[in-house]
Amino acid sequence: MARRGFFAELQHQSRVAQREAERQQRAAARDHAAAVRRAEQARKAEERARQQAARARGADRKQREKAAQAAHAAAMEVEVERRNTHLAEIYDEIDNLLAATLTVDDYVDLDMLKQKAEHPPFDRADLESPLPTPAAIIDPPEPVFMEPEPPKAFFGKKKKHASAIASARAAHAQAQAAWKRKLHDNAIRRQAAAEEHAKAESERLTRLEVERARFAAGCSRRETEVAEHNAKIEALKTNLGYGTVDAIQEYVSIVISNSVYPERFQVDHDFEYEPSTAELRMRVLVPPPSELPTTRAYKYTKSTDEITETSLSQKACKDRYAGAVRQVSLRTLHEVFEADRRGLIKTISLEVGTQTTSPATGNRVYLPFVAVAAARETFLQFDLSSVVPSATLDHLGAAVSKNPYELVAIDAGGVRQS
Repeated sequence: MARRGFFAELQHQSRVAQREAERQQRAAARDHAAAVRRAEQARKAEERARQQAARARGADRKQREKAAQAAHAAAMEVEVERRNTHLAEIYDEIDNLLAATLTVDDYVDLDMLKQKAEHPPFDRADLESPLPTPAAIIDPPEPVFMEPEPPKAFFGKKKKHASAIASARAAHAQAQAAWKRKLHDNAIRRQAAAEEHAKAESERLTRLEVERARFAAGCSRRETEVAEHNAKIEALKTNLGYGTVDAIQEYVSIVISNSVYPERFQVDHDFEYEPSTAELRMRVLVPPPSELPTTRAYKYTKSTDEITETSLSQKACKDRYAGAVRQVSLRTLHEVFEADRRGLIKTISLEVGTQTTSPATGNRVYLPFVAVAAARETFLQFDLSSVVPSATLDHLGAAVSKNPYELVAIDAGGVRQS
């Protein structure tokens, strides 16, 4: 029997991720709402406790304990409400397996599975900008000789003036020498800074070239992968147009991979297409009855400070499981026929059952619960939003277990095709 192929697995993962994200969003919304309710109830309980504590201030120990117990009981009631809400959601999903798919167009546009080679921005943009030039090294101004002012009265001052000039000239010569050394030092520093900058800039350009080559190679690989992926999609479309067996089975695999069931009621599909009769033979495995919850409701008992659960009646468990099995049968037929717009599949021979441990042998056994054959033209005329699944299966001449919950199997032979 065929199982999910490459595109089916890809599509299944995408749809599962989408459904998981939707489920997480719903769960987050529920948790948020429940958290708001719990917070509000806890706030009120805390407020009541504070008020009671205020009134009981100075009172005896029993009154304070009573207030604390009341707050605890309120928190336990909130937890019970959360559990019961979650339980109701699980049962609602199982009870509406067929309705959940009727609002969805099961046709798969294969072009939507094509990919585009979207590249991220270059991750080393820091290398694209030239390094800043070294900070300017400013030369000091050249020293200017300032001859000492001559004395106003020259009597006895000439020697002192001459000495002052000689000292000024000596100081100026020293300043000139220091200035020239500074110019020389600055020239050396400029050269060193320029060489260091040139070296760093060269290294930057080399690194940039390497990183651009790496980035281009990554983009090229991605484009190659996308081109190969899209080529496979085109090949699948072409082969599907010719009605090849592999293409039809791949397409059916994609369709059923899109059919994501509730977390607590996972199913698995096996199928095989027979080209000579244009018939798709399918087997759908549903979870055994032991995997479904049997809790009717949760309840908090103050006297024992425990959260207990009440169980569903045997009849309720039987009815829910039998209903789910019948809905899976019709849902599978609907999804495949609706998705096959080309009309390549003329009939579907379907079997729905489960795998479980035999109480007699302890071995894993397969037990069929529904066997039905349906023709495309007949089935697509049904308005599944208004049918009773058991009546529809009977109309199709299906063999249906009278009690799948008790693992009563059917004899799948002799099922007529409608």
